[in-house]
Amino acid sequence: MSIVSCFSLGEAHLEADVEPRSLCSVGNKLSRDVYVVWSLGASIRKELSDMSFEQLLQLKEELGTKVYNEAIFGESSMKNNNFKRANKNRPREMSSKVPVSLLSEVVPVKKVVPRDPRFDTLCGEFNEKAFKSSYSFLSKVKQQELKQLKEDLKAEKNSIRKEKIRYLIQRLENQEREVERLEHKEQKKQEERAMQIQLLREGKKPQFQKPVEKRLLELVDQYKELKKSGKLKKHIEKHRKKVMLKDKKKMREHNQIVLGES
Repeated sequence: MSIVSCFSLGEAHLEADVEPRSLCSVGNKLSRDVYVVWSLGASIRKELSDMSFEQLLQLKEELGTKVYNEAIFGESSMKNNNFKRANKNRPREMSSKVPVSLLSEVVPVKKVVPRDPRFDTLCGEFNEKAFKSSYSFLSKVKQQELKQLKEDLKAEKNSIRKEKIRYLIQRLENQEREVERLEHKEQKKQEERAMQIQLLREGKKPQFQKPVEKRLLELVDQYKELKKSGKLKKHIEKHRKKVMLKDKKKMREHNQIVLGES
């Protein structure tokens, strides 16, 4: 169907005084070109103004948004500005109405990269011996804190506050014991190394301990230390409860497997 025949057919519908609802059904019979031609007429826009909002939405779905907007508002007369320089030595002309993004940075800020000296190669390698000598004063600070906490515990009357102070005291004492254990272990390691060097100087073959032998010696030292401090019985009882809980857990898992298979 040509544009002329479509236009004449559209005029025939207009002259027949078609109701607004019938315009929606016309879209099923006429081609898209008919509605493009209709959108140019002011009479169509006048008739569309008498339609209800529901009928306008139905018409918009059938025509399409572009054709519908042209029928209501007329053809868009957007000017395509071509910003070109009249002379190559002049600055380029740009529109002042370009939308600016909300996330745009007017003044660029350098991104802050967090740095952890433990994993940064620029900070060098960790030297435990140098670290201990540099921060050896912390042990004195912790001893002073422990002394102050014990004094606060005696003077405190609030039960909740007392529990918190006891927890802090126990924590500092555990840290102190762990430091002593590591120092004792390092001392044993240095003694063993010195003995191996002495054997090499005497022309003898150095003797290296196996991991199992080292573990046995550590357990013997731990036993002697607990016996000396009077905490051996408490440690054995704690270890026994731990083993019992582990055995109960294994037995429970075994029973669940047996019941699942049956």
